[in-house]
Amino acid sequence: MPDIFHNFPIKGSANKVFEAITTAEGLNSWWSESCQATPGHHAIYNFGFGPGYEWSAISSRYEPGHEFELRFTNADADWLNTRVGFRLNESDGVTEVRFHHLGWPQQNDHYEISCFCWAMYLRHLKLFVENGAVVPYKIRLDV
Repeated sequence: MPDIFHNFPIKGSANKVFEAITTAEGLNSWWSESCQATPGHHAIYNFGFGPGYEWSAISSRYEPGHEFELRFTNADADWLNTRVGFRLNESDGVTEVRFHHLGWPQQNDHYEISCFCWAMYLRHLKLFVENGAVVPYKIRLDV
């Protein structure tokens, strides 16, 4: 199975990054159009990515300030049961983010587009944590 990996630094605390990747407000600031969730281990996350893209996931790893992972339980066929996760390691006010999206059923066009999209969205995560910048959802992949 193909997987997606991105590793990059964010100038900010691991706790600040963790909040941005685990809370509905944080996720809506850089990734989803809408999210409903109460963060925690085995928490349910309901995501909206536009009409026809109402997906759900459950948190399979939740270690505040260190690790977070979601397993998609309702999504399109390529994303179903895939795992999106983050490992965080802070040193001197900089957090090294190790991102993964594991379990793709095959390397197809959707996988290849998602590789690009994740790079773009993770750039917005970095901008959000470092500068408080929130790019409107509808243009996130254009800027």
